[in-house]
Amino acid sequence: MQGSQHRSGSLPRSCFVELMLFHSEHAAMWNDTDTPLAYFISFRSYGTWLHGDKRGAIDRVHNRYRTPYLPSDAKWLQYNVQQLKTEPLILKARHRKAVEAAIRETCDIRKWFLQALNVRTNHVHSVVSANRRSGLVLNAFKANATRKLRENALWPHPFSPWADKGSKRKLWNERSVARAIDYVLKGQGDDLPEFDD
Repeated sequence: MQGSQHRSGSLPRSCFVELMLFHSEHAAMWNDTDTPLAYFISFRSYGTWLHGDKRGAIDRVHNRYRTPYLPSDAKWLQYNVQQLKTEPLILKARHRKAVEAAIRETCDIRKWFLQALNVRTNHVHSVVSANRRSGLVLNAFKANATRKLRENALWPHPFSPWADKGSKRKLWNERSVARAIDYVLKGQGDDLPEFDD
């Protein structure tokens, strides 16, 4: 199920969005604690966005919010393509179902509130409220998704099916949470088919 939210009682998507909009309009708009309300966690599948790519990239120096990406570089891209240990991982329907199941299971076991999830062909976006650091959440999602892919014979390699690191934005207020949920559920293009060609 692409672009879906997770709730224990599983509200229909329209009810959940209405609830979030009502909550954001009638609640305080700032969190006065040192704990974010949620995290916007994103990570990419192996080999699908390499340094040198025309879309740009980040590194240790070019990794500040709203700063430009590294420019494209054909030679650097070619070098990085040659370094790949296997083909880039394009997440087909079976992969996406396994990854979604793993992330939902992780949240259920750890009692994290998964507010939005969208597993795409080359990346995963989620909004989650958790009582742990964002890095632990990202690592748990990637580790359990890897485990589930291997259990389903969808990733036979000894190395990770994910690009190094990932994005772990902290969402400090209700408006940021609502915008992140909207982006994850509605800002990713059309829903993906539930079958592989």
